[in-house]
Amino acid sequence: MALEANFCRVQLDQPGPGGVEQLLCVRRTRLGKTGQQICVGDRVRVEGIDWPEGRGAVAALEPRSSLLERPAVANCSRVVVAVALEQPQLDPLQLTRFLLTAERTGVAVDVVLTKADLLPVAEQERWRDRLIAWGYPTHLVSSRSGAGVEALRHHLTQPGIAVLCGPSGVGKSSLLNALVPELALRVSAVSGRLQRGRHTTRHVELFPLAPGALLADSPGFNRPDLPADPVALAALFPEIRARLSEASCRFKNCLHQGDPGCAVGAEWDRHPLYLNCLDAALKSAAREPKPQTAGLKQRGSRQEPLLDQRLRSESRRRRRQSDPDEP
Repeated sequence: MALEANFCRVQLDQPGPGGVEQLLCVRRTRLGKTGQQICVGDRVRVEGIDWPEGRGAVAALEPRSSLLERPAVANCSRVVVAVALEQPQLDPLQLTRFLLTAERTGVAVDVVLTKADLLPVAEQERWRDRLIAWGYPTHLVSSRSGAGVEALRHHLTQPGIAVLCGPSGVGKSSLLNALVPELALRVSAVSGRLQRGRHTTRHVELFPLAPGALLADSPGFNRPDLPADPVALAALFPEIRARLSEASCRFKNCLHQGDPGCAVGAEWDRHPLYLNCLDAALKSAAREPKPQTAGLKQRGSRQEPLLDQRLRSESRRRRRQSDPDEP
């Protein structure tokens, strides 16, 4: 399924009359009124079908098994983070932030290193081994030479929805063209001055790789969001999860900054990257306005009880009766 402006393109489980396989659908107003947002990958119920025109209306959403927020894809079973080894050069911090976004879905996460042909084999393998040590299956591919493409296609033909995401300009559209040649997607070169990619893909769409196996392409972006709660950050690092499965930190609220009594320690590759993300998450949380407690009003650094409006009006009425000069 794909979202196109105010319409949804829905793939049917079984062809309809005349062999119709897809419907162009509007969304029922009641979905918006109940706060239900349709995402690519959602399973939906369609009604009011006009088979000759291939049109219908989405009436309801089925429960989701997972949701990737950026890009918004529902029911994905695997997230594939694609980054280039060169042009643009691989940035470990940027890759880490994409991996954190992928980890928040709770599904399997893979890494694809594109443009592998631009580096010597020894350098390619060094990066692959490093990312495997982070805890991620890693695939080296070159869309230009075709190296690694067939092995990746075989890996992705498992039933379910795999989401391809990553920074702009790393060659996601080229990789899709290599995986599914009949797509012939438009591609653009990386900006020579800034070494940044141009956003070729404008929306998320599902493409069939094999029966039951779909691959979602997504628009590139360069700055994924961090979790709102800094405490939740550690659980998104496979290295931290592995260490905490073997030992516990001295303090329950440990942020794993390498302090005495921390079971995670600081002797692991991504510890500086974790500290960078933790610092950014703590600063972001500090900027968030603190929720006001119900029934309290803020006065300086103190919170005072708020008087119920009905009691306040009754109090004023009584004061006026006892003192006519009361305003």
